[in-house]
Amino acid sequence: MDALPIWAVFTTTLLLVVAAIEAGYRLGRAARSRSEHEKESPVSAIAATILALLAFIMAFTFGIVSDRYDSRKALVREEANAIRTAWSRADFLPEADRGEAAGLLRDYVDRRVAAVRSSEIAQVRAAVAESGRIQRRLWDMAVVNARKDMNSDVAALYVESLNTLANVHALRVNVGFQARIPAGIWLALYALMMLSMLAVGYHTAIAGSRRSWIMLVLALAFSLVITLIAALDHPQVGFLPVSQQPLEDLRASMDAGPG
Repeated sequence: MDALPIWAVFTTTLLLVVAAIEAGYRLGRAARSRSEHEKESPVSAIAATILALLAFIMAFTFGIVSDRYDSRKALVREEANAIRTAWSRADFLPEADRGEAAGLLRDYVDRRVAAVRSSEIAQVRAAVAESGRIQRRLWDMAVVNARKDMNSDVAALYVESLNTLANVHALRVNVGFQARIPAGIWLALYALMMLSMLAVGYHTAIAGSRRSWIMLVLALAFSLVITLIAALDHPQVGFLPVSQQPLEDLRASMDAGPG
């Protein structure tokens, strides 16, 4: 799914749903013309059961991506707080390292925001890699200063803030860019959707009804829900972006004065 742009997901899903409804309708007409014993009531019950299963799997899938979306928003706030703490505690570093640490943390915030705003996976990976390099440089500076006074509480607090920063960074990368809906769930979702639409078309023909424009409305509704799930699962599409305002506010405060 990541290889498809969001408009392609919507278009492909819409075409599949319409094709399944049409195929079911034609099968129903053929069955009705061959035999009058095909009753509407059992077909209706079976179609309703399959639609209920589809609703369940769609709700389950939407719950996964919705929880992950909320987690991404929470992690932005956590990262902003972690960076703000490290920025403030960097004031206790020696003068020779204080300026460099401040510059590195400013650059770190810029790269974190750029990683989310970029629509190119290569740029995202480059920004994440550069964030890791900045973390290592900050850690090396902290180790050198901590070794000068192993009993320093101030050094311990600064090291702790860098640990928290690294942990939140790893969580954001995992939740935001690596965690995805498993392929098996996508396969089951599309299979149930096709079977459901096939059953709807079949039931329409068995009931003796003509094709109706309401079928297109049904196809559009299901396609929109599938597209919404795909957009929430893929943070790089820009369709439902996670606000980076906490990091942007932090960056503005960094420019306003010393930590």
